[in-house]
Amino acid sequence: MKQTGTLYFFCGKMGAGKSTKSQQVASEHLAVLMSEDEWLSMLYPEVIESFEDYITYSRQLKPLVKKHVQNILSVGTNVVMDFPANTRNQRKWFLDLVTEVDADHQLIFLNLTNEQCLRQLAQRRNEQPERAAFDTEAVFNQVTNYFEAPEASEGLNILEFSRKDSR
Repeated sequence: MKQTGTLYFFCGKMGAGKSTKSQQVASEHLAVLMSEDEWLSMLYPEVIESFEDYITYSRQLKPLVKKHVQNILSVGTNVVMDFPANTRNQRKWFLDLVTEVDADHQLIFLNLTNEQCLRQLAQRRNEQPERAAFDTEAVFNQVTNYFEAPEASEGLNILEFSRKDSR
């Protein structure tokens, strides 16, 4: 029987550290790392100016990415996707992706409080000024309204990380 790779993907509010954790996981598992932010910024530079724009272009990207990731998994290579899995529908897309090629998966849930995420967003705005217009508290609140924590009933292999707030 042919060995498939494992797909690692992430759930966590905006600013939870999904991109940072994805780089770590890719290194640990010798995996191909795919970042939605990178793909969108390269394919649609200067076009995504709102959350609605992001939704539109993210949807256009998904069919190509799905097939590409399935091909990589099918040859036995692990894949880390720095794409959000923050709603049931998004997680179902990932689950369908792996089920269709009979690959394993791991959902990494970064379970941080709103306050922790907002602090990390503030730090990211300082470190990456080009993201300052999008990484705001207003956008965080808008995006967080859609957030749904993963549940065991979804049939996912969930690994949860939380961090004690020291402040």
